[in-house]
Amino acid sequence: MSKSAKYLLVGSTEAYSGKSATILGMASQLQSKGIRVGYGKLIGTYFNDANSDGLDEDVRFISETLNLQPHSLYPPLLRLNAATIAKQVADKESSPFQQQLEHYLTDNQGDLTILEGPGTLDEGKLFGLSMPEVAEALDTSVLLVARYHSALVVDPILSAKERMGDRLMGIMINDVPDQEMENVTQTIIPFLESQGIRSFGVLPQSQVLRSVSVQELVKQLGAEILCCGDRLDLMVENLKIGAMNVNSALKYFRKARNMAVVTGGDRTDLQLAALETSTHCLILTGLIAPTAAVMSRAEELEIPILSVDLDTLTTVEIIDHTFGQVRLQEPIKVECIRSMMAEYFDIDQLMRYLELELVPGTT
Repeated sequence: MSKSAKYLLVGSTEAYSGKSATILGMASQLQSKGIRVGYGKLIGTYFNDANSDGLDEDVRFISETLNLQPHSLYPPLLRLNAATIAKQVADKESSPFQQQLEHYLTDNQGDLTILEGPGTLDEGKLFGLSMPEVAEALDTSVLLVARYHSALVVDPILSAKERMGDRLMGIMINDVPDQEMENVTQTIIPFLESQGIRSFGVLPQSQVLRSVSVQELVKQLGAEILCCGDRLDLMVENLKIGAMNVNSALKYFRKARNMAVVTGGDRTDLQLAALETSTHCLILTGLIAPTAAVMSRAEELEIPILSVDLDTLTTVEIIDHTFGQVRLQEPIKVECIRSMMAEYFDIDQLMRYLELELVPGTT
């Protein structure tokens, strides 16, 4: 690696903490300041074999969104799945990627290359690609993204500091509910800073970023689209189950916005009630076709109706799991994270730490 080249490894304390979103928002700000940014992802986990280039879908999405040139893009060293793990265990070879790591970032032509690390500190350990191993091999600083669940977020951050020492440049705490923001900024962040862990930002919880598209629900549920197939880009922020009387249901539905409502295909009363509230998707179980009145009203309001060959409990479990693993692929999410990172992430502190100079004529 060139001695003048600069690198930053972005990791997380758990999977789905917001690494990709953080990288996208951070890189967008750096580009606006004239910084030439590169991007790489060491371990690939999201592949669409229909695409001939074999790129991880996160790599493809971020490179296209940031308009990166091929020489600024570093594809995954490893496709992590059950097959590669089984092969590695059978081969009994230790740390097979250490040598490849040494040559991973050759011919860097940018000002900063941002590397997306494994999903956790230990993911990739079997291959010598865990977060501490990668940081050591590439001699790079680490920005850690931690999703906030409770004050217990402190423990994995302290553990990461203990394992990575001064390589841990700092943290960003993500997805903080409004009612917890004061505790995080006034208590948790000062404590972590007293332990030598600087904060680069605290991002509030966003319903937009936590939402999923109807298209993603169709994919995850294996659902049949009964109407309004051209409105699958609608975003779902809440899940409601329709299993009560219609009067109670109306009060229940009106408490949420941009919902997916799961109900039996035989509950015409609940289906019509849901369509009159802030519903973005109606999901019917039991393989019972909706009535002509329901179909007509849904088409009039342009609300997709899906049919699933699943029971209600399984349907809800799949949707809950999908909410827990939301991706960035929708344009509305890209604009949201760019706006949030511009407001809540200290890009100037990052540039000072990495000794990146503002290009004249930019802000």
